[in-house]
Amino acid sequence: MHADEILDIVDENDRVVGQSPRGEAYARGLRNRCAFILVRDAEDRIFVHRRTATKLVHPSLYDMFVGGVVGTGESYAEAALREAEEELGVSGLPQPVFLFKFLYDGDRGSWWSAVHEVRCDLPVRPQVEEVAWHTFLTEQELERRLGEWTWAPDGLEAYERLRAHRGQPDGPSL
Repeated sequence: MHADEILDIVDENDRVVGQSPRGEAYARGLRNRCAFILVRDAEDRIFVHRRTATKLVHPSLYDMFVGGVVGTGESYAEAALREAEEELGVSGLPQPVFLFKFLYDGDRGSWWSAVHEVRCDLPVRPQVEEVAWHTFLTEQELERRLGEWTWAPDGLEAYERLRAHRGQPDGPSL
């Protein structure tokens, strides 16, 4: 989506209270909706990437989720599939499985975040506008990188909540 595309603006209970162009929503800190998708390959490794320097939010930071904003009138499920296919450069993915939703409240804004997971057995060709670098890491490799790389804070919070959702112990302290 581009800065002029329209987003639903939502309240603290994820109810739509208006619409705004994406760029304006970001500039004014208006709460919107995002889909986060953890992608695993056939070997159960997690897709990890560095965001491009041109991203409006968290440029050049690492992330273990693909995803993005939910457009006006779009469901979280629709956004999750669209975003996963776009960012991975694939088509024909299964519908990502919804896991949970949380309200992210960070220094760059606030958004309702629906966390999903999907398996991608297809060869990926990540979208160059979104992904500067990528690899697939085992969970153990990812855990080692948590303290070494600078992560997008919303993705990091989603990952920590995912671990708690699955009843996993905390990883290394950051």
